[in-house]
Amino acid sequence: MSARGWLAVRVALTVIVVAGLAIDAYVHFHVAFGYEKVQSSVLNEAQLFRAEGAVAALVALALLARPRRYTAALAFLVTAGGAFAVLLYYYVNVGAFGPFPNMYEHVWYTEKTLSAWAEGIAALAALALLIVMHVRVRRTTDTAAERGKTSVQLSG
Repeated sequence: MSARGWLAVRVALTVIVVAGLAIDAYVHFHVAFGYEKVQSSVLNEAQLFRAEGAVAALVALALLARPRRYTAALAFLVTAGGAFAVLLYYYVNVGAFGPFPNMYEHVWYTEKTLSAWAEGIAALAALALLIVMHVRVRRTTDTAAERGKTSVQLSG
């Protein structure tokens, strides 16, 4: 694949991931107020939602500012973790543990569905982005090493 092709794939995947993170952040900030009363002795669910929204927004900005493997990996962890959490607390009544309140909610509503889909799609795109970036770096390194080996053989 040409350098232009790699760039196009990387940009497209980055846009998908950033859009998913932006939706994730928006939804968590938007619905947080409705979860103030779901509380443990330390935290309430609204605080956790706001933290998730802040982390998603920061990771989206980090990926835009520094599109590197580590920011793609962070994006994957945030989006996959969010998707896992929403599915876990839909299907399993984990109960309260440690500082975390009981967040079991066996119901789907528009924002929750939107967030779950956005997190899932963004997680897949972030994983693909991480792989594309890794392959590209690997091929560039291998090509540079081959060029160096050839020039050493010619000059030696």
